[in-house]
Amino acid sequence: MKVLHVITGLGVGGAELQLRQVLQHTRHDAEVVSLYNPGDVAGMIAGDGVRVRDLGMRRNTQIGAVLTLRDVIREGRYDVVHTHLYRACVYGRLAARLAGTGVVVSTEHSIGETHLERRRMTLGVRALYLGTDLCSDATIAVSDTVADRLHKWGMPARKITVIPNGVDFRRVEYDDAARGSVRREHGIDPGVYVVGVLGRLDPNKRFDLVIEAMAPLLGQQTKLLIVGDGPDRERLSAVARAREVGEHVIFAGQRHDVAAMLSALDLFVASSEQETFGLSVLEAMANGIPVLYTTCPALVGIDTDRARQVPGDPERMRAEIAAEITSARPRADEPAIRARYGIEAVTGRIDDLYAQLWRRRRAGVPAGRA
Repeated sequence: MKVLHVITGLGVGGAELQLRQVLQHTRHDAEVVSLYNPGDVAGMIAGDGVRVRDLGMRRNTQIGAVLTLRDVIREGRYDVVHTHLYRACVYGRLAARLAGTGVVVSTEHSIGETHLERRRMTLGVRALYLGTDLCSDATIAVSDTVADRLHKWGMPARKITVIPNGVDFRRVEYDDAARGSVRREHGIDPGVYVVGVLGRLDPNKRFDLVIEAMAPLLGQQTKLLIVGDGPDRERLSAVARAREVGEHVIFAGQRHDVAAMLSALDLFVASSEQETFGLSVLEAMANGIPVLYTTCPALVGIDTDRARQVPGDPERMRAEIAAEITSARPRADEPAIRARYGIEAVTGRIDDLYAQLWRRRRAGVPAGRA
């Protein structure tokens, strides 16, 4: 089958990197359209041999983009249009139906209790989302938590399919040489205990909470490594300076060598206020690191001693981190997450969903490969 993935942007983020992994393992012919911001991930996908186009949107209310995207879809004669992230769902589902596409699928990556992709949940936001859902055949929820939220919004349960995000475990394997290299790059001695956080630096991630919790624990033998970039960078630096631990809080910036950065750590902390999945937690566990997290829907129903839920306040989080530092647990594998979240199996389920929907609509002969 011939599939077009429509995504809001292709800067570095969880949904964008997940799309790249799916494209690497799909059995269908696939291309990508970015509404705007063809960032670093666009280059990665193009480097993998997948065609990527930028629609060049300049503002949120550029209604003419629907017709431009409709023409792209018509010319490409795609069997399936698969949309990702809020704006791409609003524009892409409408354009796909106007183009007469046989199957339209959406993936919901980022619906929280109060926000959708850092966008406050207003009646207008929900109305646009649910209204354009009438143009879609199915929505993939990346966790049961997301599925429940969609259903509470008013989406029919029959249209929701839970398929989790996948992890390419080879991409995040522990690398001893990379551990040494990253530590030397940031002036961290081999024997120092390193706690790490990873993700976009925005208030929802609550990395300031980790700084506050760790401040009394930091010193020459314990460091905090913050991997990522975003609008919260200056505020987080100010928090570290105010707690007089600036020299022990290391900002690594945006990195693409995830395995190397995880390999440099001894403990991973995920401190988000809201999460729809928790991919970074799974990647850290796949690297062998023990994990402390405040919320992680991906681990619901998984019995493991490699990850533990902790309170979201500085004092109690500090006690949990201190206990991990004292025990200095070695790296270990967690077979349960490999069985459930391998990227090959997850991509196969998405491909199968396309085929099921195609047969249901009896849309004729697919244009791409069977």
